Amino acid sequence: MNDGKGEGVAIANLIGADGYSVVGWVYRWSTGEHAVMWDVYGPKPVSETRPDLSAEQKQEIGFGALTRIGGNSR
Repeated sequence: MNDGKGEGVAIANLIGADGYSVVGWVYRWSTGEHAVMWDVYGPKPVSETRPDLSAEQKQEIGFGALTRIGGNSR
């Protein structure tokens, strides 16, 4: 994707619960907003982002909820 044309730019990998597989990506749009794009297998629990994102970026993408996908929602 091309940030210069109003599209998103991947800024981080979403790392799965196993600690090494990439299950999706975080994109930053030219508007400054962030979004998550999953791989072809759909949403999976996330353990971290690489590189790490700021607390504000994590809040915007709902990182806490991403860690609980498919698990207990407590």
